[in-house]
Amino acid sequence: MRILLAAIPLLSIAASSPAYRYQIDSRASLVDAKVTVLGIAKKSAQFSKMSGGIVLSPNQPGSVRLDVAVDARVMATRDAKVGEQLRGPDFLDVARHPIVSFSGQRMVMTGPNTAQVIGQLTARGTSRPTVMNVTFATPPAEATGRDPVSITAQTTIDRRQFGMNGYGGIVGKDVTITIKARMVPD
Repeated sequence: MRILLAAIPLLSIAASSPAYRYQIDSRASLVDAKVTVLGIAKKSAQFSKMSGGIVLSPNQPGSVRLDVAVDARVMATRDAKVGEQLRGPDFLDVARHPIVSFSGQRMVMTGPNTAQVIGQLTARGTSRPTVMNVTFATPPAEATGRDPVSITAQTTIDRRQFGMNGYGGIVGKDVTITIKARMVPD
């Protein structure tokens, strides 16, 4: 009985561990999407206008909340014609769905600086379960709530699952999405 009573304060300390909030610094963050064209060449598009952030608790990494919203209308490509096609109805359809987002609700640490964040990716009004492989510049267990947090997150999706069916014989189905984000205390 004494052991049980002694454990109660420890449980309340663990339950009240701090949660730190960070906001994306969009000037120091970027999303890159790469796809194979004609089975040989890689084409990419970069998205620099984003918002969101992360809430994490160093003592409870599984309770993470990671939200990234990307304005797909603001896109850079090496070829203006490719950018126009990507914004159009065969791909992102930004006239009807200008925002692509990821919302992560659970994190599983795979190393001191690496994790998998499980959540939902939404594009063209369609949401699908997605796992982001995340690398933290500094281990989340060392978060203080005062210093910036930098991450690189990556996943590969099948664009057809989101209704992006254009140019099926030319453009590959797999799109690798990489988020490089610097987040500052909120």
